[in-house]
Amino acid sequence: MLSTRKAVWLFLAFERVLTAQIPLSSHPPLSFYPGLETDLGQWDLDKGPAVNATGHLVFETVNSLLQAWPNTRHRIGHTIVPGIIPVGTLLYHGATGPHLPTALDWVAVEPEHSMLFCQGSIEKGCWHLTLTVTRPMKVLYFDGSSAAKLLEGTMDTQDLVAWSEMKPEWVGNEKQRIKDLCKWGDKYGVNGFVRMQMNFEIMICNFTSHMEVVSFSNLENTRLKAGHTDMPEDPNTMHYAFELMHSSSWHDHYPGETRIMLDFSGLVSFYDTALVPSLVPRRVGVERWDHRVAGISSEDIERVQDRLAQALVRPPVTTSGIDWKTALRVVVDRYASRLEFMHHLLNLTLDDGSIFNHAQQIQRQLRTVLLPYTVFAALPPNNSVTANATNSWAAPVFRECATSHTASIVSHGTTLIPSERLLLQAIRETTHEICRVATKMWASGMILGVDPLYPPELRPETDHIRTLVGEWKEDVTQLLSWLDWSVWVKCRPACSFEEMCYLPTWPIGFFPTPGAPPEARWANASLWPDPNNGEWRRPQPKCIRRLEPYGF
Repeated sequence: MLSTRKAVWLFLAFERVLTAQIPLSSHPPLSFYPGLETDLGQWDLDKGPAVNATGHLVFETVNSLLQAWPNTRHRIGHTIVPGIIPVGTLLYHGATGPHLPTALDWVAVEPEHSMLFCQGSIEKGCWHLTLTVTRPMKVLYFDGSSAAKLLEGTMDTQDLVAWSEMKPEWVGNEKQRIKDLCKWGDKYGVNGFVRMQMNFEIMICNFTSHMEVVSFSNLENTRLKAGHTDMPEDPNTMHYAFELMHSSSWHDHYPGETRIMLDFSGLVSFYDTALVPSLVPRRVGVERWDHRVAGISSEDIERVQDRLAQALVRPPVTTSGIDWKTALRVVVDRYASRLEFMHHLLNLTLDDGSIFNHAQQIQRQLRTVLLPYTVFAALPPNNSVTANATNSWAAPVFRECATSHTASIVSHGTTLIPSERLLLQAIRETTHEICRVATKMWASGMILGVDPLYPPELRPETDHIRTLVGEWKEDVTQLLSWLDWSVWVKCRPACSFEEMCYLPTWPIGFFPTPGAPPEARWANASLWPDPNNGEWRRPQPKCIRRLEPYGF
């Protein structure tokens, strides 16, 4: 019996022989594919996405839900999602004394977070409460750094739910915020509002309706003061601040915080241009970092609230049965590492002697990306200068790639509710652009003659190869910038074992003076970051120490 290695080798050799024996001109024309000739505009390799397209923004924000890293990077949230906290989930609360909270208050998902609020004297210790959920608790999740009390827009979406307008003057009025949110949520059976700052927290409307006490312990005092206006930089405080950030890093990336189960079919996105058209002109020429919900029209606010109400009164079960969280993640898994690797290859400096082999390596990568979609007929005709110039012969590959993740949903006519239609469109727009760029690059390599499976009679001139590689580099760079996936945002080089990759995070360095607007107190000699400089406005990853001396 043949060994596996020999069998694979024979199979590949046989395929190469068949390929060599079939002339390129013998493949069926575009008319072989129904509807393709009459719809070539949709599969134009040179036609990029519209300037105001938001499908990729919906895609990345939804793919990032309940993940600390991307929601720290882009602090201003644009998504509101209903969810459930399942039975048996443990939650934590740092108390100010030996009294159980009964109504409006906060809980944390990690004790490192709640211990910050465990207040008491050094002599008597502090009181810390552990709770367990006894029946499914309906919650509403605000994405972004929605618990960061900043004037730049982190609390915009909560303002719209609580007050139907933005109230920046109330950015620090948390008691009024939780009171009015809970009053709004009461008619829909909502008992909690999920937000994020250093870690995820939940604003609880009623401590007795869905939870019971596991323990209420008198613990050693942390010797920290929550909300202190001048956080000391002693080793104990710095260690605690680091460990709080460390506990948040457990939920940095996919699958994120798994103790909260979101209903993707009920989400509301402020990037939904049909639901919130008034924000479209406000984003023109504005980088994603600075996208705001402020400026939304009263009509759009009303539509958002109606959509939320519809989502909260129906059972949290989709009629389609589609797992949207996985549907989005499959696309990221398929393309993220390969696009990142190609970007790396295209940024290497090469001499003339190695440029051809390097171009062939990249062409192999492109072929691998498109392999499941390279239909047999889609090879360049060897007798058509026009086709070679437009690369229209590659349209079937483009189409197969772009529709592969969504065609079955569309073709079966699955009944989708509005939020699901938005998610479907987000996947379609995102894969359309990924596949357009990949197919365009692959087709250009085929035509120039750098594809190893279709070698030309004469090797292409070096200048032509360099031009091709330059165009490839521009294509990939623009694609990665447009997608803006946080999975690519990482410390380079990777941090050592005694370090952690970190993004500037509120409230590290943000301790307001009583009665003054929320702003940082800092000095040039401080370990805390300057919030007015690029590091805060455009968060970039950096390695920080896990041991003394600390520094953020």
